[in-house]
Amino acid sequence: MAGRPARAFQPAVAVPDGAPPRSVSGTAWRNVRSSRRMKRRASAKSNTGLAPIAALIGDRARAAMLLELMAGRALTATELARAAGVSKQTASAHFAKLLRARLVAVEQAGRHRYVRLADRRVAGAIESLLGLARVTGSASGAPHPDDWALRKARTCYDHLAGDLGVLVYDSLVHRGLLDAGDGRVRLTTRGERFVADLGVDVASLRRRRRPLCLACLDWTVRRHHLAGALGAALLSRFLELGWARRVRGSRVLSVPATGERALRARFPSAASP
Repeated sequence: MAGRPARAFQPAVAVPDGAPPRSVSGTAWRNVRSSRRMKRRASAKSNTGLAPIAALIGDRARAAMLLELMAGRALTATELARAAGVSKQTASAHFAKLLRARLVAVEQAGRHRYVRLADRRVAGAIESLLGLARVTGSASGAPHPDDWALRKARTCYDHLAGDLGVLVYDSLVHRGLLDAGDGRVRLTTRGERFVADLGVDVASLRRRRRPLCLACLDWTVRRHHLAGALGAALLSRFLELGWARRVRGSRVLSVPATGERALRARFPSAASP
């Protein structure tokens, strides 16, 4: 502006935390320092929680190993290496990281060590990530939902998933054998009699620490299937009855025509008259 002398340019000077500039009051400076500390703590908390786990699962080789373990089987290091497409030494290094993070556990049988998922919470997290990958369109590295066999019937850790898993859940809810009205899934009295007729001992399931019934979002169908102790017990019973069979080296469940007819007879579709 005319008549006003130009101010000399003064480069910005970094001010250390403990030395407030003269133009800032002591109270204002304490607030600034407090805000900085809060930001650092928030950043530290996020990094110690989500970021390390996400980085572990996000590696392609480790993701392949975890997906292979989603079938609910315990596998050797050689089998995990084959699934990940890496050497046995590289697979062992990946396994060590997963073990330290408590994402997997080890079972010793004689001279052999077998690896399995640490628990159902890990499996649930992986299943949820598969669903998120599908929704966001980034599922190129995961089994594609258009794989007919995988979509029809597969294991989700230790319970039935896919089209037939959703059929079972919907049928139980539609007929009042499961109560899922308020977001919580409960087995009704009629439901207890129904699963008992199938050969499932509900009383023994209730004595376990595991929840009896849980709804698990199916990543291929994007609707719920039945998880929890009851979901696992029903899958075990279906396998015993020959209604489904495990496919070696895969999460896919083979369902023969006789088995599918038996399943659909016991668990009629909600759309059926």
